Amino acid sequence: MIVIDNIYISDEVIEEQFVCDLHKCKGGCCIDGDAGAPLTKEEMNEVKDAYEHVVPLLTDEGKKVVEEQGFYTYDKEFGWVTPTISNGMCAYGLVDEQGIVKCSFEQVYNEGKTKWKKPISCHLYPIKISKSKNTENEYVNYEPRDPMCNPGCALGKELKVPVYKFLKESLVRKYGEDVYEVLEQIASQYYAEKKAE
Repeated sequence: MIVIDNIYISDEVIEEQFVCDLHKCKGGCCIDGDAGAPLTKEEMNEVKDAYEHVVPLLTDEGKKVVEEQGFYTYDKEFGWVTPTISNGMCAYGLVDEQGIVKCSFEQVYNEGKTKWKKPISCHLYPIKISKSKNTENEYVNYEPRDPMCNPGCALGKELKVPVYKFLKESLVRKYGEDVYEVLEQIASQYYAEKKAE
């Protein structure tokens, strides 16, 4: 366990390797889950603000679900989450010509229409963050789904890319440059010791 202030990071974040292989998993994390994408309070407003830009990209069912259920729904276990359609896909998902499920929020962000990329819970995946009920502690765990994430695990090993490096952008977005630099230093020491064995 790596502890940086109130952030408890599992060793797997630096020890394991991962690179999303979208052509094999087809964006399964936008479909396969127990609920929609968890949202922070700030992100609930971002979803509302971005909706006018993403609505032309959504499936008919996605539009209908948002119209009926609202921009987000409440889940007893995960709190506020994005709504999902009948096959489990996030209502804000879109399917490209290759059959890959992608995020409409990220699409409009890439087109320069918004300044918000997508929910941080999605950006960090396959890292999941949980919070302590009684303290300010946050637990950062590497939790790829089997078998959906197996191609990403295999590609990460093939390319030798540790999880923390693959997810640098999202980790910096969540915790800032300073925390990431400390994590990087700890990881460098770990790999130096491993090489010396």
